[in-house]
Amino acid sequence: MSTTTLTLRVVTMETLPAGVYRLFLRGDPQQVMFAPGQYLEIAVGEGWLPFSIANAPNGDGEIELHVQYVAGSASARALFDGLEVGRELTVRLPGGDSVLELDDPRPLLLIAAGTGFAQMKSIIEAALAHDAARPIHLWWAARERGELYLESMARDWQAQFAQFTFTPVVELPDEDDFDGVVERIDNALHDRVERADEASIFIAGSPGMVYAVVDTLERIEPLARRIFSDVFSYAPRAGGGTSA
Repeated sequence: MSTTTLTLRVVTMETLPAGVYRLFLRGDPQQVMFAPGQYLEIAVGEGWLPFSIANAPNGDGEIELHVQYVAGSASARALFDGLEVGRELTVRLPGGDSVLELDDPRPLLLIAAGTGFAQMKSIIEAALAHDAARPIHLWWAARERGELYLESMARDWQAQFAQFTFTPVVELPDEDDFDGVVERIDNALHDRVERADEASIFIAGSPGMVYAVVDTLERIEPLARRIFSDVFSYAPRAGGGTSA
């Protein structure tokens, strides 16, 4: 799928917790082409900012993004300056090789931190629409619970689909009734995942988080080849590969 530069219009903006904005963009359905798990880039100033596409492709030219405003970031200020419904954005897409294969029969092990949930949402929507019986386990990590900005959506999937499991993970406890895991995500996985070699694994987060998770899973058992993260492309480890 070749990369295309096109114009998308902001049709809806929603404010979510943790300074996250849920944007819905729309363009020509014949040009808006991507696969579950891919990202787009928005032209900002002299550069391009990448954002995971948060919806499964549905052929109507709509794209959902989860954009977090980072105080003190010049690129964030440039993007959000004048960002409103009706604004047109120049984008290029698709990007990324972390793509869901719909006919892959393996269970899905999805591990995200922060707005890495956006990529997982696209993958989950596509997987559930294709085969709702395919086992999916989503681990979503944040510093504190308020940063799980669409936690209710993940819990709704778990209530609706018997094969879907959701484990929220936070580092800072702040509620007595929290039924997730209070621990760093790599430690949480080490203590609770018994096998990973039979799954297709997608990881979204910072390079440090992604490689910590990879190392943790490697210690449980040697990983299968089907482990995907955009970090492997833009922040590869010295010497290549996914492990130290």
